[in-house]
Amino acid sequence: MKLNLLYRLAVMVFVTILSGDLAIAQAGRGTARMSGVVVDKQGKAIPSAKIVAVFQQDTGVKMETVTNDKGEWAIIGIGTGNWVITASAKGYLPASANYTSKQLSKNPKITITLESAGAGPEVVKDEASFELLEQANEFYKEGRYETALTLYEQFLEKNPSAYQVILNIGDCYREKGELDKAIENYNKVIGQAKSDPTMGKVMEAKALAGIGVCYLKQNNLEEAKNVFKESISAAPQDEVLAYNVGEICFSNQQVDEAAQYFELASKIKPDWPDPYLKLGYVYLNKGDMGKAVEYLERFIKLEGDTERSAMAQNIIKTIKK
Repeated sequence: MKLNLLYRLAVMVFVTILSGDLAIAQAGRGTARMSGVVVDKQGKAIPSAKIVAVFQQDTGVKMETVTNDKGEWAIIGIGTGNWVITASAKGYLPASANYTSKQLSKNPKITITLESAGAGPEVVKDEASFELLEQANEFYKEGRYETALTLYEQFLEKNPSAYQVILNIGDCYREKGELDKAIENYNKVIGQAKSDPTMGKVMEAKALAGIGVCYLKQNNLEEAKNVFKESISAAPQDEVLAYNVGEICFSNQQVDEAAQYFELASKIKPDWPDPYLKLGYVYLNKGDMGKAVEYLERFIKLEGDTERSAMAQNIIKTIKK
């Protein structure tokens, strides 16, 4: 009887993972609202800052806006899930933050602080060339990677100290499928980041994550996992990286290691429901039904009333039969 129950649960979890991933991808769009403010180091509002929100479960879902005179912004029509919000403005170094949105409760405002580009070594010598950078970003979002690549390289030629743009160049090569060139550029970023006391650790983590994505595209899961671990070491406050390592471990049936990284993700961002859902699946696979129920119930509490919650509730009902 117990074996039969475990078999049914294994089938249910497999279907749930597939269905859940589809639900997440569709959940990028919805009826919720997210908002925030962009300020400088002194807390002064930054008007006309560009905001780009990217849905992490489907990076094709992107939404953009700009801040008003008070540095405030808002985006409506979003779904439940995890987002990366990037703010950028002329004269400032861009910054990103992770954000979890929900459908049935008010989403909190997020504050993003930008550091003046003039606070450290002069990065951008030709401010007029910002237009090149903005155009390159637009072409990249449109999938016109060759054109974006040309413009990024032109910007870098005018502003050789702005090594952060090499990350964008690596992204272009990655999306073009030229993975060796992508990794070469990410390694350039890592090399230059070591002498940058301001953004170095963040840029190193982003470049390592980029290399990890390249390895994933090559189906080299072990190398991807190792590089993502390095990225976590460089930026230990990034819950998405920890979660990604957990996903790789779980897909390779390394359930104990997966649990470790899902736990890390949940500690970095305790109000993000996704790691708790995956921890529920982990303990189902380990045959620890008590722990599975515990984590699934935490997930349901944070997730609210969604399709994923309904699936988690069905699993709990099956366990308790």
